[in-house]
Amino acid sequence: MRPFEFLLSFIHLLTFFVLMIPLPGALFWMRYLAPLALLIAVSQILMEAPHWQMVPAYTLAGLLFLAWLLQNTILLDEQLVIKRLAIGLSAFALIVSIILPIALPVFRFPRPSGPYKIGTLTYHWVDVNRLEVFSVEPNDHRELMVQIWYPANTELSSPYASNIQDSDIIATAMARLHNLPDFSLKHLKYVTTNAVSSAPVAKDRNNYPVLVFLEGLTGYRQMSTFQVEELVSHGYIVVGIDQPGVSASVVFPNGHQIAGLSKSQMDPLTQQSVRPSENVPLLNGQAFTDDIISYFEQDVSFSLDQLAAINTTDPNNILTERLDLKHIGVFGVSFGGIVGAEACLKDPRLKACLVMDVVMSADVVQLGLQQPVMWITRDAETMRLEREKSGGWTEEDIEQTQSTMRAVYNSLPGDGYFVQVPGMFHIDLTDASYISPIFPAIGFSGPIGIQRAHDIINAYSLAFFDQHLKGSSETLFDGLAKQYPEVIFETRRP
Repeated sequence: MRPFEFLLSFIHLLTFFVLMIPLPGALFWMRYLAPLALLIAVSQILMEAPHWQMVPAYTLAGLLFLAWLLQNTILLDEQLVIKRLAIGLSAFALIVSIILPIALPVFRFPRPSGPYKIGTLTYHWVDVNRLEVFSVEPNDHRELMVQIWYPANTELSSPYASNIQDSDIIATAMARLHNLPDFSLKHLKYVTTNAVSSAPVAKDRNNYPVLVFLEGLTGYRQMSTFQVEELVSHGYIVVGIDQPGVSASVVFPNGHQIAGLSKSQMDPLTQQSVRPSENVPLLNGQAFTDDIISYFEQDVSFSLDQLAAINTTDPNNILTERLDLKHIGVFGVSFGGIVGAEACLKDPRLKACLVMDVVMSADVVQLGLQQPVMWITRDAETMRLEREKSGGWTEEDIEQTQSTMRAVYNSLPGDGYFVQVPGMFHIDLTDASYISPIFPAIGFSGPIGIQRAHDIINAYSLAFFDQHLKGSSETLFDGLAKQYPEVIFETRRP
């Protein structure tokens, strides 16, 4: 809970007990807690901005103030009725007003552990050589919104950037895709990051290795901020691509949007890339004969071309000559992982590939990958536990995911790493675990715990890219890590 939210809940609690318990003379001042609560509610709205979880708290402030007014203006023999009514209404509103902000808080991201501060910029790129297959307009070209995070100067005084740009639109789109009320994720607009917009780039190195991040289906480019910020704080430039069709919604500078597909809509297209069939899937009512994963992979190659242009002349005058384009890696979570692996197959500019918890395409299984690759995933039993707790993960999904990841790992000609984290659910690979601290209790998040899962993901991600893009020797890969005994770790060396 934010400071004014906590203070308002505390004052409400005191006011409730004042209504129930006669006060001694020395505590006469507490009779004025009700108007104080109303004042704090107004202050919270002005200072921290309102959100829907606080509506019961605002209502309670008004009820308590009304009860206080009535108690001080009506006859004594009528006060008992008013008091009982106020206590009943206040008890209900008090419980709801405390539970909601705790269950669905405006959360904060942990401070990353690296020495660098974080700057961020956003770009709009148009690929004039490709048509947009997810647009209702047949002649629209493929457009991307891309966010870049980079190591920044140690002294930053500007305010931290919001986590999700165009958050009202994105939050509504995500809620609809997951069959939630439109307003349910609106409070995410108040979540801030550890990054500062347009901050000066750190100058202790001439340039920094580059990592491309690919989002999961129905997500958004900032959906793994916990991981992005940790990598940037250790000296990487991370490029997050919002891919129309994958993202819940992509909003472009002129205001137009492309809504993403739900899992049930995307699955036939994905399966055509995983297990090609003669029954061609439909997209916007038309037979889609092309490979959808290859289509998304082209966004990565196009983005690498744009990064080369920025490295020559950045329109923001910040990243010119600061990108080390000889050392580029890619990482993707869920759907982003299958696209990332395809990009490693097709584009030799990518020197390291991190895939997180997803099936591999038929091309990648058949042809294999040449780069060092790490998989971060779970064992089959954890996937079955997730199905038992929150649904999804059919036996076919589990078999297909496990067998294709394992097949590509076993065929690697060079370094490979297979990291399994028992007790980690799919949601724990993203920021979504932060949305509610009650997720583990209701089975949405895994029993390993959100912070433990993120610590493991960050440690292995950083070690992988440090070894294969910076050339360091990582002791984490020497064998069973004492600090992560729960991890099942396998490695292949040439």
